[in-house]
Amino acid sequence: MKRMMVAVFASVVMVAACQGAAKTPLKVFILAGQSNMEGHAQVSTFAVIPKDPKTAELYKEMVDDQGKPVVCDNVWISYAYGDFGGNPVGRKAGKLTAGWGSQHHVGSGKIGPEFTFGITMNKMLGEPILLIKNAWGGKSLMVDFRPPSAGALPETASEQDKANAGKYYALTMAHVKEVLADPKRVYPGYDPEAGYEVAGFVWFQGFNDMVGNYPLVDPAKGRKSIKDYSEYSRLLACFIRDVRKDLQAPGMPFVTGVLGVDGDKTGEGGMAFRSAMAAPAEMVEFKGNVVNVFTGSYWPAELDAVLAKAAPSKNEMNAKSKAIDAQKLPAAEMKEAKAKLNLEYRANLEKALTEDELFLLDNGISNQGFHYLGSAKFFGQIGKAFAEVLMGIKE
Repeated sequence: MKRMMVAVFASVVMVAACQGAAKTPLKVFILAGQSNMEGHAQVSTFAVIPKDPKTAELYKEMVDDQGKPVVCDNVWISYAYGDFGGNPVGRKAGKLTAGWGSQHHVGSGKIGPEFTFGITMNKMLGEPILLIKNAWGGKSLMVDFRPPSAGALPETASEQDKANAGKYYALTMAHVKEVLADPKRVYPGYDPEAGYEVAGFVWFQGFNDMVGNYPLVDPAKGRKSIKDYSEYSRLLACFIRDVRKDLQAPGMPFVTGVLGVDGDKTGEGGMAFRSAMAAPAEMVEFKGNVVNVFTGSYWPAELDAVLAKAAPSKNEMNAKSKAIDAQKLPAAEMKEAKAKLNLEYRANLEKALTEDELFLLDNGISNQGFHYLGSAKFFGQIGKAFAEVLMGIKE
């Protein structure tokens, strides 16, 4: 009898505790940047991920038991996106799965960092989360994302740049604030009584600034001189301060995905830009709540090796293709000649490459180098890294 009374008492206490427990605010994470935050990795490139022991476990989290991209029932996303030219053309919202990468030339569907970021964050938190993604191709921090506190562009800037200055910063803030004004429109299970918490911001951008109009360190060297990117560091620091101010989140954790194009092979100029991009995280005011993820560590170097090995065959094919073009053959003959050339090219590749190398060439690449070769293995790893690093930041 005594045991029964104790059990009943314990049950009552547990029910009371559950009823009185504070409701957990919905965790909101903001992702922003240019084309590589959009993401140009085709789903077709998932196939190479399980081939590497380092990423085999990640692959299992990305697909279901039938090998299809998982649908994350507890992760919802609102995405403001652009067209091929980076013009803002639309927004979409729904459950996170593959296909929330770039919305043009979609092919088999594309991913950016958002896919594994959401998967990893949900796994770590064990609760629903909301992602707000803002990404448009070909945009710079100098002009397009220019934060309000950075001041006006120099008088020497073009009239077009002056007109566009800060436009995409404003679009980002407008989208975020619109979603936060009524989260239930994106996440149907949102509880207004529990509210929400802006729990982190991820910035993945940089290529347009790296190749942009920054001054030379040594003008006397001309094009041989690296650029002085210290202004980028100032702009990024302004950006961090401004988004925190605009979102009324003064200690909001912030992750910078430092540009990683070409991995370890990047040149002196690329390294100079990476250093400038990473610099704000070392500032005293940001120490500990702004953290860098050096994405070059995840560059798919094995794809570089395969491309280099395939290059002689590719160059030979291109030369022969130009020779065929020069003949100005009738359409039917031209088509037949090109088809034969493609068969010859494939035969040469099969002689030059191993079976595993052919698999990588056929399945691992879906875009250009400046888009990280459209490698889902790359984007999967950085999305996971962004989430893990963000969870380690304390406000």
